[in-house]
Amino acid sequence: MGRIIIILWVLFHCWGNSVAADWKATSLRVESKTNPRGVVSVRPLLSWKLESQLRNTKQVAYQVLVSDQQGSWADDKHIVWNSGKVERGTSIQVPYQGKPLSATQCYYWKVKVWDNHGNESTWSEPAYWQMGLFTKEDWKDGQWIAYEKLPEERRDPLPKADKKDTYQDNNMLPLFRKSFQVQKTIEKATLFISGLGHFEVHINGDKVGDHFLDAGWVKYDKEALYETFDVTETLKKGENAIGVLLGNGFYYVPPVKGRYRKQKVAFGYPKMICRLQLRYTDRSQEDIVSNRTWKTDKGPITFSSIYGGEDYDARLEQKGWDDRGFDDTAWKQAIVVEGPPEINPQMTAPLKIMERFDPKTITKTSAGNWVYDLGQNASGIVQIKLKGNRGDTVRIYPGELLKEGAVTQKASGGPYYFTYILKGENEERWQACFSYYGFRYVEVRGATPKDQSEGEKLPQIISLQGLHVRNAAQQVGSFQSSSDLFNRTHQLIDWAIKSNMMSVFTDCPHREKLGWLEQTHLMGASVHYNYDIESLLQKIIEDMRKSQLPNGLVPEIAPEYVEFNWGGDMFRDSPEWGSASIILPWYLYKWYGNKEVLKTAYPMMKRYIGYLQTKATNHILKQGLGDWYDLGPKPPGVSQLTPMGVTGTAIYYYDLRLLVKIAEQLGETKDQEAFTSLAKEVKKAFNDTFFHVNTKQYASGSQTANAMALYMELVDTSDRKAVLDNLIQDIRNRNNALTAGDIGYRYVLRVLEQAGRSDVIYDMNSRTDVPGYGYQLAKGATALTESWQALPSVSNNHFMLGHFMEWLYSGLAGIRQQEGSIAFNQIEIRPEVVGDVRSAEGTYDSPYGLIRSAWKKEKGQFELAVKIPPNTRAAIYLPVQDGASIYESGKMMNDTDWKIIGKEQGRMIVQIGSGDYRFKVVMNDE
Repeated sequence: MGRIIIILWVLFHCWGNSVAADWKATSLRVESKTNPRGVVSVRPLLSWKLESQLRNTKQVAYQVLVSDQQGSWADDKHIVWNSGKVERGTSIQVPYQGKPLSATQCYYWKVKVWDNHGNESTWSEPAYWQMGLFTKEDWKDGQWIAYEKLPEERRDPLPKADKKDTYQDNNMLPLFRKSFQVQKTIEKATLFISGLGHFEVHINGDKVGDHFLDAGWVKYDKEALYETFDVTETLKKGENAIGVLLGNGFYYVPPVKGRYRKQKVAFGYPKMICRLQLRYTDRSQEDIVSNRTWKTDKGPITFSSIYGGEDYDARLEQKGWDDRGFDDTAWKQAIVVEGPPEINPQMTAPLKIMERFDPKTITKTSAGNWVYDLGQNASGIVQIKLKGNRGDTVRIYPGELLKEGAVTQKASGGPYYFTYILKGENEERWQACFSYYGFRYVEVRGATPKDQSEGEKLPQIISLQGLHVRNAAQQVGSFQSSSDLFNRTHQLIDWAIKSNMMSVFTDCPHREKLGWLEQTHLMGASVHYNYDIESLLQKIIEDMRKSQLPNGLVPEIAPEYVEFNWGGDMFRDSPEWGSASIILPWYLYKWYGNKEVLKTAYPMMKRYIGYLQTKATNHILKQGLGDWYDLGPKPPGVSQLTPMGVTGTAIYYYDLRLLVKIAEQLGETKDQEAFTSLAKEVKKAFNDTFFHVNTKQYASGSQTANAMALYMELVDTSDRKAVLDNLIQDIRNRNNALTAGDIGYRYVLRVLEQAGRSDVIYDMNSRTDVPGYGYQLAKGATALTESWQALPSVSNNHFMLGHFMEWLYSGLAGIRQQEGSIAFNQIEIRPEVVGDVRSAEGTYDSPYGLIRSAWKKEKGQFELAVKIPPNTRAAIYLPVQDGASIYESGKMMNDTDWKIIGKEQGRMIVQIGSGDYRFKVVMNDE
């Protein structure tokens, strides 16, 4: 008997230890990034996710350990922060509270956690972060250097849209190099580098990293961004060499006839600054910095424009220019120039080549050129491999659409093209460095496909690929359903998102490439379900801060590179755009739990709301664009169906409601009271001006007018049902067709979902015969287009109308936040079972971990599989009928550890903690 007891004791404790081993902290992040470099926050925010095999698991305590030396966890002289056991459940946005952090230093950290089941985890796998450069002195006398300087009279950091050219100038795109000696054994080498507009850096003949268009574009008269690279493995003892190429980007748009330009910004000619920090194993240190000792020369890139394309003359290549042993005696010394007043680290994900497309078809035009159909409209560049004679010239025209079999750029901005001049040495492969475009088709002039080249004297095209470039933000979401149309709609919107997710959220990847702000808050939820955009949104908020005018106006684009003066200020001052300065920080807090951004952005918010007060007449704002690109009788543009003043004032009121919450979060009591009082006055003025008491309609009764009034809670409680009924009736009267545009459509979807009328959303978006998503797909679109009608006269890769994606996740899949939830710590799983959709699955890797909702409907039963991450809880909404039986993991509800907390609109509400669950509802007719 004693032996049996001992065996049971051993089995019990082994099982317990196994469970404890499964309880751990993973996915350690600093400032929302994994192992980031260039951190400059003196109190970085630390986050981690939790894993447990047990249900209903919460963290009850944590301990963080930070060391300034890798592996030195027991040596107190290297421990810069030992939090001790902190009795708190916080696992995201935990501020560092240790010793002062030093510029350029690497810090290594790990975390241990305790759960509510009495388990203590082992230490997590260590992670690290590296600090950036805090001050000008941290650049160690590094200087901005250039090949030449733009004459001061030609500088124009904010040209007006109607500015006329006064000169023509194709500026030089330079190369820089510096050779140096390494005599000791390197422990760590870090390169801090900024190049304006963009740079590509090489060490000892090889490109450093896999980034594209480094660093991100910003308001260059206020700041520049630098990138941080670990180059320890690229350096050798003895001679080493750094080589840098520079491109124009938005820093300088060269005025060259025959090349497209949307605007004419001119901050200066290309320039660079860098510091290479060498830390040796003997604890000594050395710095290689940019200064007048660097050498510079003309490069083989003979033209580069963010709007006009890029030209490359391979005959001008200097072999080994970026390597050791190169003779640079013929090169001239770099000149020292002034740079932006601030240099800040790039903390967003970089742009990279993310996908490659091979041609689907190759056809010959009537002019004898060759058109490659890559099958997908996307942002990118072309990689081409050629064979020909020295001096042969090939031109490559990308485009979204064809006209009479040839590429047309009429709606996307042209002429835009790449030029490559061959050097005549075997096969030559080339792709652009400093420009990109949006395209599906590629027309090649001056060359012939290899298999079509017999008897031709033109160079041969050995191969051609499209290289999709975008921000490398991590994908965090997925969606799939039984509806082929909805799956293809998701893909349609996703390609527009990917094609416009750059250093900013652009409107389109060709014609403008500008950071129009309305889409950041209106499309933000759709994007955040798919991609981790926390750091990108923080950068956009900083762009708005840098672009805000002295009078408080936040312009419609940020960074602001052009002062649009068409139609007065309508393209510069529209509240639906500028209010991103208030809405976006709040959404960032709600989605990711980042409260610091509220503190940082609060002065900007107050100045902007103050500006709107000065523009309002009796609390009504009528300036701007209104419901841009709604579906009216005229070609799309400024709002047609909703009178000016409705959308602007509704957003104004929404701003004030959010500011009340933000002021409360920040402890700004007086501001909170002032915003509350003003909001009441704006609400009264809005209803006095636009609400028709007899008909229960707002303004013209458009879908946008009624939806925005409902969403912003401008409608009195007693009138909400009637206004909602009017909204639905308008949709039904149009045979379930939409009319709302860029501003209004998201609110139409939000209001219908919140009211439990996803059946109307389904009916609106399951058609292919009226303008909308299905219509665009039927027209052959592969990315979301600028107009609901998929007009060939406007952009065919725009993501501003993609609000339906949010509903696919929050409605059809049913993954939402509960009221009061922050960063999805209180989850709601409420799938909308509508139409003929038989199944849907959505996943979202939230700040706390993976959330999954997967349902299927069969005759007589409904099944729902759910995954809820540790440290969160969820309310599950199950569609039931009277007498239905509910099972979870094969057990009747009375045998489980979850509980029913209510019933609403034919749904049973079940409260659960973390874990995996499989619910089945068997209807009473089975």
